Amino acid sequence: MDNALGDFLRARRELITPTEAGLPAGHGTRRVPGLRREEVAMLAGISVEYYLRLEQGRDRNPSAQVVHALAGVLQLDAEGTAHLMSLTGRRPRRGPDPGDERVPANLLLLLRTLNVPALVFNKYSDVLAANHLARALSPELKPGTNRLRVLFTEQAAREYREDWEAYTATAVAHLRAQIGTETDDERLHALIGELSLKSERFRRLWARHDVRTAQEATFRIRHPEVGPMELLVEKLQVAGPQQLEVLLLHAAPGTPTADALALLATLGVAE
Repeated sequence: MDNALGDFLRARRELITPTEAGLPAGHGTRRVPGLRREEVAMLAGISVEYYLRLEQGRDRNPSAQVVHALAGVLQLDAEGTAHLMSLTGRRPRRGPDPGDERVPANLLLLLRTLNVPALVFNKYSDVLAANHLARALSPELKPGTNRLRVLFTEQAAREYREDWEAYTATAVAHLRAQIGTETDDERLHALIGELSLKSERFRRLWARHDVRTAQEATFRIRHPEVGPMELLVEKLQVAGPQQLEVLLLHAAPGTPTADALALLATLGVAE
C-alpha cells in the first residue's frame, strides 16, 4: 500500500541531526543518521505510538495542529509544510504570514529594468514591490498598499479610475470566485470583513454574490499630470508557494496612452 506520508516523514527526519533540532548529542552509536522516531514525537508534543502510526501509514489524517508541529520539528519551509499538509488530505487553514513574503532579488532587478509600469502582488492584492513607473501611475500600485483597500476606501482611487464603478464590480466578483476555493483562509476572510465594514460599495457588491474569474484586460485612469490613459494588462504567475503575480501595464505604440506613458517616465519619480 502506498505510504507517501510515512515516506516523507521518514526521509525528512533522517535529514535533521539532534544538534540541529536542539537536542544534546548524547552517547553511543546512533542507528539512524538523523532524528529517532521518539525524538520527533517528543519535540512535536505527541506520543511515540501516534507518530509511529503516522510513519507506518496506519493513521493518515493528523490534525492541522499536529501537521504544523511536525513541520516545525522537521524544519520545513512554507512549500514543504504545504506539501506535508497535502499528504494528509488537508489544506492550509490560513495564508502565508506577511512577514514570510519576500520578492526574489532577481525579480526586483527585473522590475527596475522594465520600461513599463510593473509590480508584484500576492493573492490578497498586497503590493509587495513596484518600479518607479508603477508608483508614478497610480496610488493603488505603491508597495505596502493593498489594491482592494485603496480601491474601496480612498477617494484618490475614484479620482484616478475612469471605470471605478465597473472595475469595483469586477474586482469583487473575482474575489468572490477566489474565496470559493479558499474557505479556510483566515487572512482573506479578515480582508473581506474589513472592506465590508469600511465600504458601503463593497458591501452591496459582496451581497450580490457575483462570481467571475475573468481578469482585467485594460487599466483605465485619469492621471493628474499626463491625462487619460488606457493601458493593456498582462499578469504572470511567479513559481513558488507564495502565489505571487507580476502585473505589467503597457500601451500599443503610437497611441495617446503610449505618449502619456513616455511623458510619465520623464517626471523623475525616485526609485
